[in-house]
Amino acid sequence: MTQHLVSRRDFLKRTAATAAAVGLSAPAIAQNPSNRVVVVGGGFAGATCARALKHIDPRTSVTLVEASHTFTACPFSNNVIAGLRDLKAQQFDYKKLEGAVEVTFEPATRIDADARTVIIGDAGRLPYDRLVLAPGIDIRWDGLPGYVESAAERMPHAWRAGEQTLLLRKQLESMEDGGLVVISAPANPFRCPPGPYERASLIAHYLKTHKPKSKIIILDAKDAFSKQGLFLAAWKELYPELIEWVPLSKGGRVTSVDPATNTLTTEFGSHKAAVANVIPPQKAARIAELAGVADKTGWCPIDPVTFESKLQQNIHVIGDACIAGGMPKSAFAANSQAKACAAALAKLLAGEKPDEPKLINTCYSLVAPDYGISVAGVYTPLNGQLTDVKGAGGVSPANAPRSARELEANFANGWFKTITGEVFG
Repeated sequence: MTQHLVSRRDFLKRTAATAAAVGLSAPAIAQNPSNRVVVVGGGFAGATCARALKHIDPRTSVTLVEASHTFTACPFSNNVIAGLRDLKAQQFDYKKLEGAVEVTFEPATRIDADARTVIIGDAGRLPYDRLVLAPGIDIRWDGLPGYVESAAERMPHAWRAGEQTLLLRKQLESMEDGGLVVISAPANPFRCPPGPYERASLIAHYLKTHKPKSKIIILDAKDAFSKQGLFLAAWKELYPELIEWVPLSKGGRVTSVDPATNTLTTEFGSHKAAVANVIPPQKAARIAELAGVADKTGWCPIDPVTFESKLQQNIHVIGDACIAGGMPKSAFAANSQAKACAAALAKLLAGEKPDEPKLINTCYSLVAPDYGISVAGVYTPLNGQLTDVKGAGGVSPANAPRSARELEANFANGWFKTITGEVFG
């Protein structure tokens, strides 16, 4: 993959290219003005798709179904854990979105695919011509022995931002200097592949500043991870002797946990933690299973052009819940997929053939508040799945000066403001 520093100009070009690639120009307006699209899930994928579709074809009826009045963003939530950011900075409402599309604040409890109906709450019914599911993830509570739902109160996962984020932060603040923080990273796939390593970095920043006798161990179910070389080099520079990464081949896979003693067990031994952050296996959220769009993996296979489910007609799946080939599960990817799906829906509702999209993903990680790294990719449909376009992406250069890392940290902050403003602003 070509290495380069992601500049603000590059970022703006990519953003513009995404809009062009997914075909945000309007097709011929459908002859039937009563087309109904229901979008379930109001995160980066669902909210973007609802807004984009209404922009492309104002005559289509678009209803967003979301259980909560407040969206709490996962990107930058690691900063909250490290005491660098307030949780309120992660939270957004739907007031401006309500001016563009109809928003229903009820949980989607069932999908009747035969009747093309979403059941909301206890008995409400929303008929649709096309349904978009953007439900995000659920935790596999049966995926790691000992890690049942109640265990998260003692060993927080903090992989859905909110109360769990604050719980992990509180535990770190309460820990005595010299305490051991253990992070368990799962096997692929899971939401935000570089997330555990950014989290370890920012927790290390907190410990270096406030509790320098402490240490972090990352127990990993993998031998490789996103931006690995960049993270390892940064840890050596910023946090020598503070972070230990134990890969799969050296006994890093956690086989069970004991919340009562805060102990994580691997094939090679046990680790008793002062603070244990267990990031467990994941799957598409429950509504995907109820809709019949999740396969045996727990994730949702889709057509890479339209994002239509390969298991249920007229249902499209975007964001973390879908199987997107080489495209990672990230907020940027969800936003990009949402625009592509909206463009495809507009074409389908107009009786036209959707264009093949080209999608992009840029993922920033903070190793310290002023130290950023990134990876970018371009993806296109090939052989029935989204495939990485070789040579079209890039990563931060390995030997960049510190000023470049500071610049990327600034870009990361700018990206978050841009995407949240676009979706919720």
